[in-house]
Amino acid sequence: MLRIVHDDLSLKCVKKRHAQELTQSNRAVRLQRAKKLLQMFPDDKVDLFWFTDKKVFKVSSPMNPQNDRLYVPAGIKKKQVAAERLLRTRTTFSRSVMVSVGVSKLGFTDLIFVDPGLKVNGSYYRDVLLSQKLLHVMHEVSGEFFIFQQDSAPAHRARDTVRFLKQTKPAFISPDLWPPNSPDLNPVDYKIWSIVQQRVYQSHVHDVDQLKQRLLDVWHGIEQSVVDSAIDEWHVRLRACVRARGGHFEQIL
Repeated sequence: MLRIVHDDLSLKCVKKRHAQELTQSNRAVRLQRAKKLLQMFPDDKVDLFWFTDKKVFKVSSPMNPQNDRLYVPAGIKKKQVAAERLLRTRTTFSRSVMVSVGVSKLGFTDLIFVDPGLKVNGSYYRDVLLSQKLLHVMHEVSGEFFIFQQDSAPAHRARDTVRFLKQTKPAFISPDLWPPNSPDLNPVDYKIWSIVQQRVYQSHVHDVDQLKQRLLDVWHGIEQSVVDSAIDEWHVRLRACVRARGGHFEQIL
Protein backbone atom coordinates (compact mmCIF):
# COMPACT_ATOMS: atom_id res chain seq x y z
CA MET A 1 0.00 0.00 0.00
CA LEU A 2 2.77 2.44 0.90
CA ARG A 3 4.54 1.66 -2.36
CA ILE A 4 1.38 2.30 -4.36
CA VAL A 5 0.71 5.55 -2.51
CA HIS A 6 4.28 6.83 -2.85
CA ASP A 7 5.47 5.41 -6.18
CA ASP A 8 2.38 4.84 -8.32
CA LEU A 9 0.17 7.71 -7.11
CA SER A 10 3.05 10.07 -6.18
CA LEU A 11 1.29 11.05 -2.98
CA LYS A 12 2.74 11.89 0.40
CA CYS A 13 1.25 12.08 3.86
CA VAL A 14 0.79 15.58 5.25
CA LYS A 15 -0.14 15.78 8.90
CA LYS A 16 -3.04 18.00 9.84
CA ARG A 17 -2.50 20.48 12.65
CA HIS A 18 -4.90 22.13 15.04
CA ALA A 19 -5.54 25.82 14.44
CA GLN A 20 -7.75 28.50 15.93
CA GLU A 21 -10.89 29.52 14.06
CA LEU A 22 -10.56 32.92 12.39
CA THR A 23 -13.33 35.18 11.15
CA GLN A 24 -12.80 37.74 8.42
CA SER A 25 -12.76 40.40 11.12
CA ASN A 26 -10.08 38.45 13.06
CA ARG A 27 -7.92 38.29 9.94
CA ALA A 28 -8.17 42.01 9.27
CA VAL A 29 -7.25 42.94 12.85
CA ARG A 30 -4.45 40.35 13.03
CA LEU A 31 -2.93 41.78 9.85
CA GLN A 32 -3.10 45.34 11.14
CA ARG A 33 -1.67 44.55 14.56
CA ALA A 34 1.05 42.19 13.31
CA LYS A 35 2.32 45.01 11.10
CA LYS A 36 2.23 47.41 14.04
CA LEU A 37 4.09 45.01 16.36
CA LEU A 38 6.84 44.58 13.76
CA GLN A 39 7.12 48.33 13.43
CA MET A 40 7.13 49.06 17.17
CA PHE A 41 9.38 46.21 18.29
CA PRO A 42 12.37 45.57 15.99
CA ASP A 43 14.77 42.67 16.56
CA ASP A 44 16.80 44.43 19.24
CA LYS A 45 13.71 44.86 21.42
CA VAL A 46 12.69 41.19 21.48
CA ASP A 47 15.27 40.36 24.16
CA LEU A 48 13.36 42.66 26.53
CA PHE A 49 10.07 40.79 26.20
CA TRP A 50 8.36 38.62 28.80
CA PHE A 51 5.72 36.43 27.16
CA THR A 52 3.00 34.92 29.38
CA ASP A 53 0.23 32.38 29.08
CA LYS A 54 -2.02 30.00 31.02
CA LYS A 55 -2.94 26.40 30.22
CA VAL A 56 -5.17 23.67 31.63
CA PHE A 57 -3.62 20.21 31.92
CA LYS A 58 -5.88 17.20 32.52
CA VAL A 59 -5.09 13.95 34.26
CA SER A 60 -6.26 12.04 31.19
CA SER A 61 -3.73 12.08 28.36
CA PRO A 62 -4.64 14.16 25.30
CA MET A 63 -5.67 12.01 22.36
CA ASN A 64 -4.12 12.15 18.91
CA PRO A 65 -6.59 10.33 16.63
CA GLN A 66 -4.29 10.71 13.60
CA ASN A 67 -1.83 8.27 15.13
CA ASP A 68 -4.41 5.94 16.66
CA ARG A 69 -4.90 3.28 13.97
CA LEU A 70 -6.09 -0.32 14.00
CA TYR A 71 -5.16 -2.83 11.30
CA VAL A 72 -7.35 -5.92 10.70
CA PRO A 73 -7.30 -8.69 8.06
CA ALA A 74 -8.82 -7.88 4.67
CA GLY A 75 -12.50 -8.80 4.52
CA ILE A 76 -13.18 -8.04 8.18
CA LYS A 77 -15.94 -5.48 8.61
CA LYS A 78 -15.86 -2.84 11.31
CA LYS A 79 -18.93 -4.30 13.03
CA GLN A 80 -17.03 -7.59 13.45
CA VAL A 81 -14.24 -5.96 15.49
CA ALA A 82 -14.58 -6.11 19.27
CA ALA A 83 -15.54 -2.76 20.78
CA GLU A 84 -12.64 -2.78 23.24
CA ARG A 85 -10.24 -2.97 20.29
CA LEU A 86 -11.95 -0.38 18.13
CA LEU A 87 -12.95 2.25 20.67
CA ARG A 88 -10.75 4.32 22.87
CA THR A 89 -12.65 5.43 25.93
CA ARG A 90 -12.00 8.19 28.43
CA THR A 91 -13.76 9.34 31.54
CA THR A 92 -16.54 11.88 31.07
CA PHE A 93 -14.85 14.21 33.52
CA SER A 94 -11.11 14.35 34.02
CA ARG A 95 -9.65 16.36 36.87
CA SER A 96 -7.33 19.13 35.81
CA VAL A 97 -4.99 21.90 36.95
CA MET A 98 -4.40 25.33 35.48
CA VAL A 99 -0.89 26.76 35.36
CA SER A 100 0.57 30.11 34.39
CA VAL A 101 4.10 31.06 33.35
CA GLY A 102 6.21 33.88 31.97
CA VAL A 103 9.28 33.38 29.78
CA SER A 104 12.02 35.61 28.42
CA LYS A 105 15.54 35.35 27.02
CA LEU A 106 16.84 36.27 30.47
CA GLY A 107 15.00 33.45 32.24
CA PHE A 108 11.53 32.31 33.15
CA THR A 109 9.20 32.18 36.11
CA ASP A 110 8.37 29.17 38.23
CA LEU A 111 5.33 27.17 37.23
CA ILE A 112 2.42 28.93 38.93
CA PHE A 113 -0.58 26.80 39.88
CA VAL A 114 -3.91 28.61 39.83
CA ASP A 115 -5.90 27.91 43.00
CA PRO A 116 -8.33 25.04 42.25
CA GLY A 117 -11.93 26.00 41.74
CA LEU A 118 -11.16 29.66 41.22
CA LYS A 119 -12.07 31.52 38.07
CA VAL A 120 -9.28 33.71 36.75
CA ASN A 121 -11.22 36.96 36.73
CA GLY A 122 -9.72 40.43 36.64
CA SER A 123 -9.32 40.67 40.41
CA TYR A 124 -7.54 37.32 40.82
CA TYR A 125 -5.35 38.00 37.80
CA ARG A 126 -4.25 41.42 39.09
CA ASP A 127 -3.99 40.74 42.82
CA VAL A 128 -2.50 37.26 42.71
CA LEU A 129 -1.00 36.23 39.38
CA LEU A 130 0.40 39.63 38.45
CA SER A 131 1.14 41.33 41.77
CA GLN A 132 2.35 38.36 43.80
CA LYS A 133 3.77 36.04 41.16
CA LEU A 134 4.62 37.09 37.61
CA LEU A 135 5.70 40.73 37.89
CA HIS A 136 7.71 40.08 41.04
CA VAL A 137 9.92 37.52 39.28
CA MET A 138 10.20 39.60 36.13
CA HIS A 139 11.48 42.59 38.09
CA GLU A 140 13.99 40.38 39.91
CA VAL A 141 15.35 38.97 36.66
CA SER A 142 15.12 41.96 34.32
CA GLY A 143 15.26 44.99 36.60
CA GLU A 144 12.97 47.93 36.07
CA PHE A 145 12.66 47.86 32.30
CA PHE A 146 11.08 45.05 30.33
CA ILE A 147 8.15 44.68 27.95
CA PHE A 148 5.22 42.69 29.28
CA GLN A 149 3.04 40.61 26.95
CA GLN A 150 -0.34 39.08 27.63
CA ASP A 151 -3.10 37.91 25.32
CA SER A 152 -6.61 39.33 25.03
CA ALA A 153 -8.36 37.17 27.63
CA PRO A 154 -11.19 39.03 29.44
CA ALA A 155 -9.20 39.29 32.70
CA HIS A 156 -6.28 40.79 30.77
CA ARG A 157 -8.22 43.45 28.94
CA ALA A 158 -10.38 44.44 31.91
CA ARG A 159 -10.30 48.19 32.57
CA ASP A 160 -8.83 47.80 36.07
CA THR A 161 -6.13 45.45 34.78
CA VAL A 162 -5.07 47.89 32.08
CA ARG A 163 -5.04 50.72 34.64
CA PHE A 164 -2.95 48.61 37.03
CA LEU A 165 -0.39 47.79 34.32
CA LYS A 166 -0.15 51.44 33.25
CA GLN A 167 0.64 52.40 36.84
CA THR A 168 3.09 49.60 37.62
CA LYS A 169 4.51 48.54 34.25
CA PRO A 170 4.45 51.28 31.62
CA ALA A 171 6.02 49.05 28.92
CA PHE A 172 3.37 46.46 28.04
CA ILE A 173 1.39 45.41 25.01
CA SER A 174 -2.07 46.87 25.48
CA PRO A 175 -5.23 44.90 24.59
CA ASP A 176 -5.74 47.09 21.52
CA LEU A 177 -2.33 46.07 20.17
CA TRP A 178 -2.17 42.31 20.69
CA PRO A 179 -3.75 40.41 17.73
CA PRO A 180 -7.04 38.67 18.62
CA ASN A 181 -7.41 34.91 18.61
CA SER A 182 -3.67 34.45 18.09
CA PRO A 183 -2.08 31.60 20.06
CA ASP A 184 0.10 31.12 16.98
CA LEU A 185 1.82 34.42 17.84
CA ASN A 186 2.62 33.68 21.50
CA PRO A 187 5.88 31.73 22.01
CA VAL A 188 4.52 30.03 25.14
CA ASP A 189 1.50 28.82 23.23
CA TYR A 190 3.01 27.85 19.88
CA LYS A 191 6.06 26.04 21.29
CA ILE A 192 6.62 25.89 25.06
CA TRP A 193 3.32 24.28 26.02
CA SER A 194 3.59 21.61 23.33
CA ILE A 195 7.00 20.57 24.65
CA VAL A 196 5.73 20.50 28.23
CA GLN A 197 2.70 18.45 27.21
CA GLN A 198 4.80 15.95 25.27
CA ARG A 199 7.10 15.39 28.24
CA VAL A 200 4.35 15.26 30.87
CA TYR A 201 2.37 12.55 29.09
CA GLN A 202 5.26 10.28 28.13
CA SER A 203 3.74 7.85 30.63
CA HIS A 204 0.29 7.52 32.17
CA VAL A 205 -0.74 10.08 34.81
CA HIS A 206 -2.82 8.56 37.61
CA ASP A 207 -4.13 11.52 39.60
CA VAL A 208 -3.91 15.27 40.16
CA ASP A 209 -1.04 15.04 42.63
CA GLN A 210 1.05 13.08 40.16
CA LEU A 211 0.09 15.50 37.40
CA LYS A 212 1.28 18.46 39.48
CA GLN A 213 4.57 16.77 40.32
CA ARG A 214 5.09 15.76 36.70
CA LEU A 215 4.46 19.35 35.58
CA LEU A 216 6.95 20.68 38.13
CA ASP A 217 9.60 18.16 37.14
CA VAL A 218 9.16 18.90 33.43
CA TRP A 219 9.15 22.66 33.94
CA HIS A 220 12.34 22.56 36.01
CA GLY A 221 13.92 20.61 33.16
CA ILE A 222 13.02 23.10 30.42
CA GLU A 223 16.20 24.39 28.86
CA GLN A 224 16.75 28.11 28.32
CA SER A 225 17.72 27.29 24.74
CA VAL A 226 14.15 26.03 24.16
CA VAL A 227 12.75 29.35 25.37
CA ASP A 228 15.25 31.31 23.27
CA SER A 229 14.36 29.33 20.17
CA ALA A 230 10.65 29.93 20.71
CA ILE A 231 11.14 33.67 21.13
CA ASP A 232 13.40 33.81 18.07
CA GLU A 233 10.42 32.58 16.03
CA TRP A 234 8.24 35.51 17.05
CA HIS A 235 9.26 37.94 14.31
CA VAL A 236 9.25 35.13 11.77
CA ARG A 237 5.65 34.37 12.67
CA LEU A 238 4.59 38.01 12.67
CA ARG A 239 5.97 38.40 9.15
CA ALA A 240 4.26 35.15 8.09
CA CYS A 241 0.99 36.48 9.51
CA VAL A 242 1.39 39.60 7.37
CA ARG A 243 2.12 37.51 4.25
CA ALA A 244 -1.00 35.45 4.96
CA ARG A 245 -3.04 38.68 5.24
CA GLY A 246 -3.87 37.88 8.85
CA GLY A 247 -4.94 34.32 8.14
CA HIS A 248 -3.39 30.99 9.11
CA PHE A 249 0.29 30.78 8.28
CA GLU A 250 1.60 27.56 9.88
CA GLN A 251 1.53 25.89 6.46
CA ILE A 252 3.95 28.45 4.98
CA LEU A 253 6.57 28.42 7.73
